[in-house]
Amino acid sequence: MELLSQYGYDKLSAELKNLKEVERPNIVKEIDIARSHGDLKENAEYHAAKERQLFIDARIKDVSQMLANSQVIDPSTFPHDKVSFGSTVEIMDLDSEKKYTYTIVGSIESDIDKGFISYGSPIGQALMGKSEGDEVSITLPRGECEFEILKVYYKPINFE
Repeated sequence: MELLSQYGYDKLSAELKNLKEVERPNIVKEIDIARSHGDLKENAEYHAAKERQLFIDARIKDVSQMLANSQVIDPSTFPHDKVSFGSTVEIMDLDSEKKYTYTIVGSIESDIDKGFISYGSPIGQALMGKSEGDEVSITLPRGECEFEILKVYYKPINFE
């Protein structure tokens, strides 16, 4: 079971609707048009459209499975005195004193560049259940790193 925010669930639902109602019908039309151009063996348009159709069908299947296997969580209902799903966490690398801010989300919603990390990632796992002032050791590609949790709070998740 994958945890999702309502925003993430709505975003996936909208993607699935678009794939089924817009993308899939459009590609079927493109295939029909390309097929009308004759010999399919050397018809690049036809082969490109069929490839796109395979991609769209696979994505429809993937998104449908994600939605079927997800549970929507409302992080605003949690106290956030400890790191939990939906918490925003400010941490400091104890060696470099560099500060980082992350929001804990599900793997489907994670985007490290925007500061959204999965609760199942090494950093997310190390932070879950911890409180302000706690020190955590996290194994990163550069090795074992020590961090202090400076602040844990909730702010509404906005992935834009």
